[in-house]
Amino acid sequence: MNLLYLLDLIGTIAFAASGALAGVRRGMDLFGVLVLGMVTAIGGGTLRDLLLGDLPPFCLRNETYLWLPVATALLVFISHRFLPKIEQPLLYLDAVGLGTFVVIGTGKAIAFQTGPLGAVLMGVMTGTAGGVIRDVLSNEIPLIMRREIYASACILGGGLLVMLRHLGMTENLSLLLSATSVILLRLMAIRYNWSLPKAT
Repeated sequence: MNLLYLLDLIGTIAFAASGALAGVRRGMDLFGVLVLGMVTAIGGGTLRDLLLGDLPPFCLRNETYLWLPVATALLVFISHRFLPKIEQPLLYLDAVGLGTFVVIGTGKAIAFQTGPLGAVLMGVMTGTAGGVIRDVLSNEIPLIMRREIYASACILGGGLLVMLRHLGMTENLSLLLSATSVILLRLMAIRYNWSLPKAT
């Protein structure tokens, strides 16, 4: 098992947990919690694959990406009373997942020979679209449209990957550096409460 795949699985679990937790807080039943967990974990990657024409989507070719969100959401539903104790660690795992999802999405778009902007957009979509679907279904303003540094970290990481690949850096090193940039920026934003400016 390579490092990128391991981080991808960790991110899938973290995203599924955040979706399931949103469902629990909205008073949804078990089915609703499972749906939110699933769409948060695999929604971005599935939409990316549909747009790139990579069919069937990744989650249907490797059903680990279906079983992990189901198991995670079920665990959250059963043990949600104890979850406030792990919310902060969950944010850190979410940051790891975000960085990983961004570089996987951007890298796949590069492999499908999209342009630089298209590749970055596919990376951002992979990292954020599941969360947008989660927020819409739970009647929340999507996180990426609030002040938190989230989508902007994805843009930075995707843009860095495109640039490094254009400069001829090896695939593994460019993926590692780009994912690390997203993770560190997101962690710093959480630690120091960084945010983008808004209209006043």
